[in-house]
Amino acid sequence: MKTSLLALVLGAVVLSGCTGYRQPPEAIHESLLQPYTFETSDQVRVTVFGQPELSNIYTIDQTGKMSFPLIGRIVAKGKTAEQVAQIIEQRLRNGFIREPDVSVEVAQYRPVFIMGEVRSAGQYNYIAGMTAQNAIATAGGFTPRANQLDVDITRQVNGEILQGRVPLTDPLKPGDTLYIRERLF
Repeated sequence: MKTSLLALVLGAVVLSGCTGYRQPPEAIHESLLQPYTFETSDQVRVTVFGQPELSNIYTIDQTGKMSFPLIGRIVAKGKTAEQVAQIIEQRLRNGFIREPDVSVEVAQYRPVFIMGEVRSAGQYNYIAGMTAQNAIATAGGFTPRANQLDVDITRQVNGEILQGRVPLTDPLKPGDTLYIRERLF
């Protein structure tokens, strides 16, 4: 009796260790409520009203900066669209345009990455409002061996890399990496 009880307890401990469940840090979900800030490889549409030669799409490079005509390179990484518009207006006002009116928005978000038990793992364009389930569908859906209950997510929040397991209905952010695990049975 004691041996079978001990075996049952040990079996439960071993199986619980196999799941590798990682509760996501609260910051993963809290980051969804924060205003969007630019990161490297985002493409930014800048419109300077009345100045069509300055209005264009600009890419944020690996250093977190973007080059803008007349004013040079500006730091865009970690800033919101409104903050970048204010920086451009301020610099244009310094000797280039009397009263600049600038609008900044995301032209194309950085991609999401999908790995593991999907038919076509890889890098995919992020679409606003995308969930883990939408991303998996974009990657061709689950393989027959996939765990279809939840996914592991890796997200950068305030320069820190966070990981955790989330339901398929969780929203994604640009730059997220999803890993779809193989099911045990």
